[in-house]
Amino acid sequence: MASFSAQNQFCSQAPSMEYAGVRLEQLSLDHAPELIQLAANGQLDEAWFATTPSAESMQADIERRLALQETGAMAPFAIIDLSTGQAVGATSYLNIDVANHRVEIGSTFLAVPAQGTGINPAAKFMLLRRAFEELDCYSVAFCTHWHNTASRAAIARLGAKQDGVLRNHKYDPKTGTLRDTVVFSILPHEWPAVRTQLEARLARHGRI
Repeated sequence: MASFSAQNQFCSQAPSMEYAGVRLEQLSLDHAPELIQLAANGQLDEAWFATTPSAESMQADIERRLALQETGAMAPFAIIDLSTGQAVGATSYLNIDVANHRVEIGSTFLAVPAQGTGINPAAKFMLLRRAFEELDCYSVAFCTHWHNTASRAAIARLGAKQDGVLRNHKYDPKTGTLRDTVVFSILPHEWPAVRTQLEARLARHGRI
């Protein structure tokens, strides 16, 4: 088992993982053209409460994630649909807390046509499996905007438990509003049940 305390296990190079027709690979600027095209075609969620990058800001967002990776705070991945070989989104380990064996999974966006296809559960499965089975995490968190009811429901479907709400947690300069952040988590003893239900969901999608 890899050690969580070896921080580069998370951050120096995000490892490629494949499962259920999906590959997670190190995010790079090479993915920018495909992700920019998705945004330009209106295929990314543009809800006011979402933090999905626009076509114009996509390259800067990738550069931001890579800069955070250099500091040890994030490990960003491109989400690849193996049926097409194309990038359909991105996700990350973030807020990596080595001392307390904690990590958050987030900063995720996924092309609208890829939603509901099993790609997101496959990506979450791989990230959770590595966190609990390889890196010995004590807790994996998920955070979302209070008004993002679809995201809250999706996190609950994973089997994550709601820890609470951080009120007036973040200021959004895009809308001039303060965000209430809903915090969920999964603990090691909960992972076997979460794993089983994720596998069942992927089987229903015909992915495994």
